[in-house]
Amino acid sequence: MTTLTINLQSLTLTDEQFYQLCQDNETLRFERTATGELIIMPPTGGETSNRNAGLTAQIWIWNEQTQLGKVFDSSGGFKLPNGADRSPDASWVKLERWNALTPEQQTKFAPLCPDFVVELLSPSDSFTETQAKMKEYLENGIRLGWLINRRTRQVEIYRQGQEVEVLESPASLSGEDVLPGFVLNLEPIW
Repeated sequence: MTTLTINLQSLTLTDEQFYQLCQDNETLRFERTATGELIIMPPTGGETSNRNAGLTAQIWIWNEQTQLGKVFDSSGGFKLPNGADRSPDASWVKLERWNALTPEQQTKFAPLCPDFVVELLSPSDSFTETQAKMKEYLENGIRLGWLINRRTRQVEIYRQGQEVEVLESPASLSGEDVLPGFVLNLEPIW
């Protein structure tokens, strides 16, 4: 399966209509670009889904111990400052930022960019499109982002004000000062 992009520029979906479209089609994953294109993403296969669950679980366990923020899986939607609606494979928002949202904002697509995002490249993902998505997160305020490419065993690390760092077959990744004390074990992800 491949990702489909639909040009909706002649139709303007409000944020509420886009949210409702997602709710009405729970078996599909949608994203919306800043220019209004609708992206329909196929479900991942079992192998990618399993690895993504393990990745999210590692972040969840760290956060349960530290209570520093909120962890989201690939179903969590965020309304970025540039107007795009995105759903990273795993993400984290600092508790103070999350608590500043109203209950309604917390219930729908949170109107903010996460502090931390991970994209785990699946067989149906375009590498260049996922890199562009990571740059979009960076432009919208992430403090740390990881693009994990299992095919090449490479990780691209995105940080504010720095060039993208590429690591070859790392065994682990540090959450640095964004996720203090967190270390992702990549062995079960590879």
